[in-house]
Amino acid sequence: MSVLPLVFTSGWASGINAYAVVLLLGFFGATGLTDEVPASLQRPDVLIVAGVLFVCEAVADKIPYVDSIWDSVHTVVRPVAGAVVAALLAGESGSLPELAAGAVGGSTALMSHLVKAGSRMAINTSPEPFSNIAVSTAEDLGVAGIITFAIFHPVAAAVVAGALLALGLVTVVFLASRIRRFWRRRALRREERRPAAAGVDRPPW
Repeated sequence: MSVLPLVFTSGWASGINAYAVVLLLGFFGATGLTDEVPASLQRPDVLIVAGVLFVCEAVADKIPYVDSIWDSVHTVVRPVAGAVVAALLAGESGSLPELAAGAVGGSTALMSHLVKAGSRMAINTSPEPFSNIAVSTAEDLGVAGIITFAIFHPVAAAVVAGALLALGLVTVVFLASRIRRFWRRRALRREERRPAAAGVDRPPW
């Protein structure tokens, strides 16, 4: 069977949490649950680095505004990770050209990352931190669940990932107006806090 469904699913999941994808695939490969994972993802040093970065993301992802800063930094990291993982999976199976796999994995990761970043900006319009924690935890569990599901049922997992991606894109488009209003209000508040220039005495020269 072509590795394309696993490539697509891993790309979607990489856009949400690339470090979790590397950690899970490496673990499944190292434990012998699948032969689709290349040896480079099973190396102990790769798993240790992925584990440390996963913990860092798990913390940063649950703090309001810090999560949006983290997302902006990972606008490049997640698509690149999705492309690299996809190319490695394709090279291991030999059923899909690595360049094509990288394009699928990278573009899918970019779209899911934009969905995540956009939804987090909408969530940050609410001052309380509990929604960030709930959404972040749901994302982590969702990535773990769908990658595990993809190992045993790759086609079905790819269908689920595609549906989630489409739903997320629609949701972000729907929330775009709310995000714009929030940032407009913040800009107005900053302007109001500035001292009025007209009331400042200037020297005659």
